[in-house]
Amino acid sequence: MSDRVAQISRNTKETQITAKVDLDGSGARSISAGVPFLEHMLDQVAQHGCLDLHIQAAGDLHIDAHHTIEDIGITLGQAFAEALGDKSGIRRYGYAYVPLDEALSRVVVDFSGRPGLVYDVRFPRARIGEFDVDLIHEFFQGFTNHALATLHVDNIRGRNAHHIAETIFKAFGRALRMALEIDPRLGGTLPSTKGTL
Repeated sequence: MSDRVAQISRNTKETQITAKVDLDGSGARSISAGVPFLEHMLDQVAQHGCLDLHIQAAGDLHIDAHHTIEDIGITLGQAFAEALGDKSGIRRYGYAYVPLDEALSRVVVDFSGRPGLVYDVRFPRARIGEFDVDLIHEFFQGFTNHALATLHVDNIRGRNAHHIAETIFKAFGRALRMALEIDPRLGGTLPSTKGTL
């Protein structure tokens, strides 16, 4: 059984969120956020990242989905940081290119201990159904700030907004899978010349 497991709860006047992750999972997930498109995207992260992901979220959706989505990113980032512990033995870096029909996106992650997000994605429309595409950036900003990771998210091409979003989240899952994997050649040491991450 994996010991790289964490559960974090975040309760504010705007949201109540619990996120549980198992970094050595198999893609098992249960996600209830009240935002169906985000749930679909997080399904992709769990499936393609081989992460067990369980999220229960309630928020002020009567205003809009901003607080809920941002706070899910924050809570998930905190859960990743706790599950990683001191990061001994991880590959640290991960990247993936994922296509879906005409769309192609690339995600690169470094669990560096330094939060940073570079997000270069241009959607052809502002909404996918009822979902505001600006909130994808807010999710990743919350995640990187609290997972203490550097993340580059680039859409290389695409015309269909749903396809673009899906390639981003699938690539995020695959990049996580690579970065979080234990590298047996490291012998449990940290992948850093500084000796700390």
